[in-house]
Amino acid sequence: MSKKIQPPIAKIIPKKLEKFGDVRIDNYYWLNDRENPEVIDYLNKENAYYKKMTAHTKVFQKELFEEMKSRIKEDDESVPYLYNGYYYITRFEKGKNYPIYSRKKESLSAKEEILFDCNKLAKGQSYFQLGGLSISPDNKLAVFSTDVVGRRIYDIQIKNLETGKILSDKIEKVSGNAVWANDNKTIFYSSQDEVTLRSDKIFKHKLGTTQADDVLVYFEKDETYNVEVAKSKSRKYLAIESGSTLTTEYQILEADNPDGKFRVFQKRIRGLEYSINHYGDSFYIMTNAEKATNFKLMKTLETATSKENWTEVISHSDNVLLEDIEIFKDFLVLEERTNGLNKIRIMPWSGEGEYYLPFDSETYTAYTSTNVDFDTDILRYSYQSMTTPSSVIDFNMRTKIKEIKKEQQVLGGKFDKNNYTEERIWATAKDGTKVPISVVYRNGLEKNGKNPLLLYAYGSYGHSMDATFSSTRLSLLDRGFVFAIAHIRGGEDLGRQWYEDGKLLKKKNTFTDFIDCSKFVIEQGYTSSEHLYAEGGSAGGLLMGAIVNMAPELYHGIIAQVPFVDVITTMLDESIPLTTGEYDEWGNPNVKKYYKYMASYSPYDNVKKQKYPNMYVSTGLHDSQVQYWEPAKWVAKLRSEKADDSVLFLDTNMDAGHGGASGRFEAIKELAKEYCFLLDLEKIKK
Repeated sequence: MSKKIQPPIAKIIPKKLEKFGDVRIDNYYWLNDRENPEVIDYLNKENAYYKKMTAHTKVFQKELFEEMKSRIKEDDESVPYLYNGYYYITRFEKGKNYPIYSRKKESLSAKEEILFDCNKLAKGQSYFQLGGLSISPDNKLAVFSTDVVGRRIYDIQIKNLETGKILSDKIEKVSGNAVWANDNKTIFYSSQDEVTLRSDKIFKHKLGTTQADDVLVYFEKDETYNVEVAKSKSRKYLAIESGSTLTTEYQILEADNPDGKFRVFQKRIRGLEYSINHYGDSFYIMTNAEKATNFKLMKTLETATSKENWTEVISHSDNVLLEDIEIFKDFLVLEERTNGLNKIRIMPWSGEGEYYLPFDSETYTAYTSTNVDFDTDILRYSYQSMTTPSSVIDFNMRTKIKEIKKEQQVLGGKFDKNNYTEERIWATAKDGTKVPISVVYRNGLEKNGKNPLLLYAYGSYGHSMDATFSSTRLSLLDRGFVFAIAHIRGGEDLGRQWYEDGKLLKKKNTFTDFIDCSKFVIEQGYTSSEHLYAEGGSAGGLLMGAIVNMAPELYHGIIAQVPFVDVITTMLDESIPLTTGEYDEWGNPNVKKYYKYMASYSPYDNVKKQKYPNMYVSTGLHDSQVQYWEPAKWVAKLRSEKADDSVLFLDTNMDAGHGGASGRFEAIKELAKEYCFLLDLEKIKK
């Protein structure tokens, strides 16, 4: 990589920030203003620097993009599912970036009816997302929402599916979440605060009226909660869910009675989490009530929903995390996680002959898919592993016969899953905890410390990182890379306690677990510090920021996507989207013990004069989850402090938000940039 080009240097305007007597000087606070032309100019200069420094990889980037794209079946479609008399299908056409949503009446041989061609809707837009798609009970209307910025602010509209016309009703600047009542003319939707983007209101809209006429049904006053509205699988109930990190509350209303009043299912109690599924005359409740850390299943009559009426169906287990349920007429299906692995448990309501679906690998992912009908013996689920492409399977719970409805095709003719090895290995963390790592590599690998290895993790919000297949990842594996996922604390990979032990005042376990996993793959000969790379996005980007401050010598390169790195300043600013709802995850820095703990690891605040690995940092100007200025400030500070000549790139997508580019191929272009960064550091040219 050429070192002659000088990087942009952000100007310094010191801003004094003080809390609990602790003074922080933020030299780059001024970057927090996307309306300031100087800010845009700085971001453009960083982009220009990145492009110049990587100009020699431009051709390789294009080749990688074409290689990854060539494995994808361009004219692909989803497995159809039957709902209310229609088969629904999502499909892609060759060369097009966006999906086409269609349906067929009663039979798959019936004429296709195009609901939405997102390629047409996205025309002229640099970003496009369709959300909130919901079909009216009489099948004649569709409510849908669109976002053309990437800031998760949607406009809701209604399409007449018989005429193809868009109705005059338009609901602007809302969250995109919408459902129909059973009268085919009432829609309930959620909207968010304009500044914080917290989803805080539920409105009711009647067809043919204006947004100004919409009735406010519910306002969530507590700033740590978000709200959304949904409809039960039974189609009998509408439900408003208020949720914070640690607490939930539902309100329910019969969908046949849209002008009725929602009633509280079980009032919120701090620390009580529950979710509800309606079936027959009862609700089934997944809950952590009575210290059920890994959740249990309870049941109550629909006429008596408060907690004192709940009775136990599946008891709590210290070793098994209950993740979700599916209810059928004759079967209850449980999604569980044991020792970090997904299990699907089939339980006949008769009480006889329960069993688990058999899975072979140790690095797989299995989960129930689209199951919209009660009255069926067929369970649809998905299965994949790090070497096995994703399959959609219809399983007859009575006969135990399975039918693979679709297996992800890897085109190009070169892929054979038998050419790759997948393993699960266990690192020992500094406190003695065993941390699993899922690993995949091409056969014939010698554990001689010379292999490049990309270690990925997230480690927040109890979000488990499952071992999934990726056809694009083959471009690394086939060039000698090892790919690994560290299932660190802060996720829920080994049960709810795994999450509890990686948040709030135990957050540093997330970082030290990752560092210990890094040391382990080096000790085991998979790689060495000269060839070890780390990757994480969003809260996983915070992880990247923490590890480069704590153990920079372990890594040759870092990919930090939309990284949450300015923890204290963000968490003290209640006007920023997501902040108040995050207190149960990170702590409230207005409380001294949380402030001090955050200050001890916040990546931006802990940048120091030392050597840092090569780094590629990406962000989106319109990101509503991690504001662009966090990575921008971080890179500016790293430039002024780092004591080395390693490369440091800030790549800002000036058109996109948190998820990056919206088109399926545009996203691969972004991936090609990341892969080229790694391959260039490894001096792999093609």
